[in-house]
Amino acid sequence: MNKVILVLSDGLRYDTAIEQMGFLGHLVEQKLASLYKVIGELPTMSRPMYETVHTGVPVIEHGIVSNRVVRRSKMPNIFQSAVDAGKITAASAAFWFSELYNRVPYDMLDDREVDDDSLSIQHGRFYYNDAIPDVEVFTAAGMLVHKFSPDYLLIHPMGMDDIGHKYGSDSAEYRGHAIHQDVILANLIPEWMERGYSILVTGDHGMNVDKNHGGTTPEVREVPLFFIRPGVSGEGDAGEVLSQLQIAPTVCKLLDIPIPKTMKSPSVI
Repeated sequence: MNKVILVLSDGLRYDTAIEQMGFLGHLVEQKLASLYKVIGELPTMSRPMYETVHTGVPVIEHGIVSNRVVRRSKMPNIFQSAVDAGKITAASAAFWFSELYNRVPYDMLDDREVDDDSLSIQHGRFYYNDAIPDVEVFTAAGMLVHKFSPDYLLIHPMGMDDIGHKYGSDSAEYRGHAIHQDVILANLIPEWMERGYSILVTGDHGMNVDKNHGGTTPEVREVPLFFIRPGVSGEGDAGEVLSQLQIAPTVCKLLDIPIPKTMKSPSVI
């Protein structure tokens, strides 16, 4: 089976993840997962990094240079590449993903829930409010797994980013939310592993003590990558530093679909 779940935790710092996310750390310690440090691209803003993660190219190349650029992706990306290869795609994510890969502008009624094989994200559950509880985002994702068994599923919770903007990264609230998210994952990952999914947990960018991101410091650039492959032993803490540009070709390789020529960085596997 060549199925992939990508958890893109918005605003999740590398150091916070490895210090607070005990279940994911357990999988690393037991060598059921590999842990890498990922250096995020610039600028460390959300919509540009959503596109970078899914296209494997720098911002200046894909053109989503800020959160204010509202249009569909013009680059080969994971979703469209998977659909072109006959795969099933799904997402439980913020509505910006609907705008990037399905249609613009987002309609709160027509685009909230979509099941349409003609779209790049064929089965989408898109939320509008950043403060939506993460458990609702993960529950919708779990439903998509049960109902459609997608080959590629994106899960995009906004809780870390929302809490970070309210309290900053050096806060009990931010650290505590990483634990909260880890507990949710602990109750889902074992089932996904049994279903044969490769699972990647990473962030689009980090967060700083000033309750923000967008700059160039390690606090906002360094994010984790927890990598779980069914039936394959993990490396534990691999001690390696990866580029964020490597995620898209890695997902394509895991899906066993052609890697677009625009994705020039090497796969992790």
